[in-house]
Amino acid sequence: MIEAERIWMSYGGVRVLDDVGFDVREKEFFGIIGPNGSGKSTLLKLLSGVEKPGGGTVRFRGKPVMDYARKELAREMAVLEQDPLPPVGFTVREVVEMGRYPHRNWLGDEPEDGDRLIGAIMDKLDLAVLAERTLEHLSGGEKQRVALAKVMAQEPLLLMLDEPTTYLDIGRQIQLMDRIREWQQEAGLTVVAVLHDLNLAALYCNRLLLLHRGRVVGIGSPDAILTPETLGGVYGVKPIVTEHPVHGVPQVMLQPGGWTGRD
Repeated sequence: MIEAERIWMSYGGVRVLDDVGFDVREKEFFGIIGPNGSGKSTLLKLLSGVEKPGGGTVRFRGKPVMDYARKELAREMAVLEQDPLPPVGFTVREVVEMGRYPHRNWLGDEPEDGDRLIGAIMDKLDLAVLAERTLEHLSGGEKQRVALAKVMAQEPLLLMLDEPTTYLDIGRQIQLMDRIREWQQEAGLTVVAVLHDLNLAALYCNRLLLLHRGRVVGIGSPDAILTPETLGGVYGVKPIVTEHPVHGVPQVMLQPGGWTGRD
């Protein structure tokens, strides 16, 4: 679905990504994890074509991502950012309708019934009752549902998430991730997610890429990546890694005095 081949990126002469290479398989839920400043969000910008790498190539469906026209790319790829909504004043329905832009012609018309799709998405995410409410009158959880509805209206093949659970309490985090996984399974969607929470990453992702100082430390299943030794070397902690009693995936527990420092 998407492939990064020896990509690197520098800002102000500082190399923030260095020789990064991997591929994401079709219909996979692929997680990108790593400490602050490891290059996760920069990598997502390169994968989505927002920025051009200093070197190397990103290919989407076999074609260099930079060769796509922006509207063409938006018909197949969507990005849910940390602050994904426009300024205040727009209603919920207006924001969701923005997701249909890549499918409209220069007159603003669509070949198919976009209104029906938007209505179905808003019903699915319990947003119909909020349709005429403006963004400044929404809670944090409601805003995240609106942001998700907007990218669902885009009908992408590939969804990229940049720390989507930031600012959400644990209940809203699970709610959002469950809805994304449900959408993925129903639509055969491929998902690439930058995540801070290692336990969420283990619960939802098929494979993980661990970044440290702009380089790939490892790529593999949560069991292979979330080990005490690997996490200790990257995060500078002494974690306790145990098995989830229901799902069998690794879960990371921290302990006071567990900071060991890191380079």
